[in-house]
Amino acid sequence: MTTTARGAIARTPRALLTVAAIAVAFAAADTYVVVLALPDMMSGVGLSIDDLQRGAPIISGFLLGYVAMLPLIGRIADLRGRLPVLVAGLVVFSAGSLVTALSYDLASMVVGRFLQGLGGGALVPATLALVADLYPIERRAVPLGLVSAVQELGSVLGPLGGAVVLVLAGWRGIFAVNLLAGIVLMLAVVAVRGRRPRPLRPTAGRPDLLGLGLLVVAVAAGVLVMVQPGPIMRDLTWGQLFIPHVGELRWSTDVGLVAVAAAALLLARCWFARRPLVDLRGWAASSRGIDLPGALLLAVALGGVILAFATADPSRQVLSAGGVWYLLAAAVAVTALVLHLRRAVDPLLPVAALRARPAWGAVVVSFLIGAALVAALIDVPLFARTTIYGDSQVRAALVLVRLLLALPAGAVAGGVLTRRLPAGLVTALGMGCAALGFAAMARWDADALHHAAATVPLVVSGLGFGLALAPVNATLLASTPSGVHGVASSLVVVARMVGMLIGISALTTVGLRAYYRASASIPPMAQVCGHDTMCSAYSDRLQQAAIVQEHVVFAGAAGAALLAGVLALALFRGAPTGAVGGSDPLPRMG
Repeated sequence: MTTTARGAIARTPRALLTVAAIAVAFAAADTYVVVLALPDMMSGVGLSIDDLQRGAPIISGFLLGYVAMLPLIGRIADLRGRLPVLVAGLVVFSAGSLVTALSYDLASMVVGRFLQGLGGGALVPATLALVADLYPIERRAVPLGLVSAVQELGSVLGPLGGAVVLVLAGWRGIFAVNLLAGIVLMLAVVAVRGRRPRPLRPTAGRPDLLGLGLLVVAVAAGVLVMVQPGPIMRDLTWGQLFIPHVGELRWSTDVGLVAVAAAALLLARCWFARRPLVDLRGWAASSRGIDLPGALLLAVALGGVILAFATADPSRQVLSAGGVWYLLAAAVAVTALVLHLRRAVDPLLPVAALRARPAWGAVVVSFLIGAALVAALIDVPLFARTTIYGDSQVRAALVLVRLLLALPAGAVAGGVLTRRLPAGLVTALGMGCAALGFAAMARWDADALHHAAATVPLVVSGLGFGLALAPVNATLLASTPSGVHGVASSLVVVARMVGMLIGISALTTVGLRAYYRASASIPPMAQVCGHDTMCSAYSDRLQQAAIVQEHVVFAGAAGAALLAGVLALALFRGAPTGAVGGSDPLPRMG
């Protein structure tokens, strides 16, 4: 454990880990809640539902912040400490929630979503590395399972809670709740830590009242620029403050210039003051060991992959229109990164850090888990819409809840089992369950969801995915040096997200080919139905072709899960994740 990390450990590990896990759950909830609110969000910035491709940056902007910057943030957590990164992540997440809630055009919404992804993504590697700091190897599995369980529970409760807020307060209310939650959680981390973390208050003494005043002015003026209150705008005197000096650019108004000036002065204050509100010089000093060129090359590589797949329409194409160019840029960045890591004095990720087979094996297995999991997240509700819930997206989505509710339970069980059994065996058991569940789904007929028996493969798959989470993370942390736990943990998360992106594109494309083959044999509607315009025979045949498509996707997911299990057995051998003594899964307080 590094000196910085050791100094950042709280005296109350259970309370601290609880707060950090809840923060991760909120970030996970925000990842999925936008799916429900996306049509309303697009309408709020002047886009119609027919402009879905133009609204794609709302999704890809979040993913860029969440995934592409994760390795850099993980390395900062290694150098600066886990708690400062947790606090900073919550601050950025809250700021992004505020910008998104007040967004008035697509650009401002994408900026807000990027900041939310950046802040939310920072919480994951910092929390996983925090577990490694707080618990010895033989006791990590259960806390890792608990963190994974809370995170997955957030992904279940987030969309449900978001649906309620969406009905009561609209889509902006969702991000207002995120803002409030981010602030509360940040204060909770500070309170549990026992003293204010260094990035907010580097030394004891009087608070930075000038810096706080500049922050209030910058935020207040910025909110006025984004909201443009009607009564003030219509006032003959005050309304002149909102007249742009450059075209229609809001930030060129008098109020906008005040916001920009206050923000610039705040940054200068935080850099030059002896006791600033935010210790920018402290962050810069402690982060000098960051391999910024390596981080930027890796961000470009990940960004290219994200844009190539996240902006594509899976129903039509595997890659987006410029996907080949995005992937080419990513390949060039990867090549440059490999050469850079070999020559850098203090690289982003030392080559030796992932040299151990279980370490890089955890990254590979995490990728395959993501590729399999996304099939459940996307195609289970799609199958429900195709068969029994054609008129209700909400009821179709609730079918997936049966799987998602089993996932946290599996995560806890995976942590407990990893203390007693080899991590590879637990992962293989989980992925075997997931593969069996998908194999059963690949045999569903049009009436399958009418029967209670359909719940069995959903629950088995959910338990299987949950079982694999803790042993994968435990394997990585046990096989890498403590000084790179932050950046190494980020790579597991990145691999899972990239696996989901590539998996949904590849599986959907293969499934659509099966659909086109099945539908090609269907005679024209006039031949099937004759003069009967209410004929159901034709729609039944189309439904069967769509079911064939879903069967192919489920079968492909079963193959990915099975491959993940086999590789875990082969690659995780020798990882020291099992218990060496003691029965208490959590260390005692004191």
